[in-house]
This record gives sequence, C-alpha cells and structure tokens, in this order.
Amino acid sequence: MLNQIKIIAFDLDGTLTQHKSKLGEENRHILDQLGQRYKLLMVGAGTCQRIWDQMDHYPIDIIGSYGMQFAAYDTERQTLALQWDERAPVDREEVLRRAGRIRERFGLYDYTGDTLEFHPTGALTFPVLGTKAALADKLAYDPDRSKRRLMYPFVKAQFHDYNVMIGGSSSFDIVPGKYGKLNAIRRYLTENSLNEQEIVYCGDDYCEGGNDHDVYASGIPFVKVDHYDRLGDILRENEVL
Repeated sequence: MLNQIKIIAFDLDGTLTQHKSKLGEENRHILDQLGQRYKLLMVGAGTCQRIWDQMDHYPIDIIGSYGMQFAAYDTERQTLALQWDERAPVDREEVLRRAGRIRERFGLYDYTGDTLEFHPTGALTFPVLGTKAALADKLAYDPDRSKRRLMYPFVKAQFHDYNVMIGGSSSFDIVPGKYGKLNAIRRYLTENSLNEQEIVYCGDDYCEGGNDHDVYASGIPFVKVDHYDRLGDILRENEVL
C-alpha cells in the first residue's frame, strides 16, 4: 500500500500541534522529511489563513473550513493562493429555532453572548456556553467530550441537512451537508486525478462525532495520532516516515 501513497494529509489541532498552538520545531522537521517523499496537505476546520498562521506560514496546501476553502501554496510568492472560497445560504430564523430546541432539550439556558455563531461561509457553531463565554469556562466544561457525546445524536437530528461535529472544548461545528473533511478530500483527489488509496490521512479526532471520523470510517488509509508529541513515533510505526 505504501508504494502507492502520493499524499500525506493532516488534521492540525491535536495531530500536528497542541490545540490552538503554533507548530513546534520537532513536527516541522517531520513535515520537512515527509515533504521529500510525498505531497503534503492540511485538512482543517478553520479558515486556510488561520491554519497557515498557526503553522507559522509553513509551505503547504490547505483545505480549510471543512472544504469550503482551498488554498495552494505559491512557491514563487511564498504565500497562499486561494482557489476555493465558497458560501452557502443560511435560513437564520430556522437555524435559531433548531438551536433553541437543543437548549430546551438539555436545559442549556445559562449562556453568555449569542446562542449560535454564524460564519461568513454559511457554517455555524453551536457554543454550549454561548459565543462570549470565558475561555477558562469553555476549557473546563467538557474536556473528555462525554457531555457532548450524549447530546450529539439530538444535535445531529436537529441539523439533519448539515454535517455536525463535536468541536473545540464546548461546542459543535455545523457545516452545510455537502461539506466535511471526507467530501473535501474526495473533491481534492478528483481534481488532481488521484484515488483514495494514494492518500494517507493522519488525525486524532476519529471517534463518532469527531471531525476526522468521516475520513476514518471511509476506508481511506488512516493513521491514528493519539497525541501530537508522538507524531514521529506513530508515523514510523506505520512505516510512513
């Protein structure tokens, strides 16, 4: 299988970096090594620019916003060149009603700020503690995701025409139905005349509800990275590095 591989794709937070932290020197060196053998690709939940900033402008192609964006690295200009930047319409009244049903079902009335976050792309975030909750409160709310895993089937049912992922430390990511990491990867492969056995995806969030789960369940070769600071060892164990 490894002889067929042309692309190594990565999730960011928890896989390459600590959550919301810069790319460290050790994993940067690992990317440099991999880049000598494979094409490298990031596949993330944030925008391409946010991912690139967190990676300290590492030269890499990036799928962002669950496939609503794609930016190729321009070697000559040493910057990103945005190639996909898509938007989806949102029925604000309807999605706010759905958010209200979730809060009613689980008694989530104690929140700060807005009940739902609207992104320019048309993606949504349902922040359990509200859009203006303190960071310390968000980090303490559900570190093992057990609370949100109980909520997940109901949230998913309310947003049945979206893809729903357990995101961050206290929220759900909700993206229009044709988007998501798996669909984004398939689009990228099709546009580059590649098949699903020519890519390996590395991610940490592969349990049900996680934003890597659709890729993990698809049959695309997948490397489980259970902690970003063991990335090198894990890739060597899987004979990728």
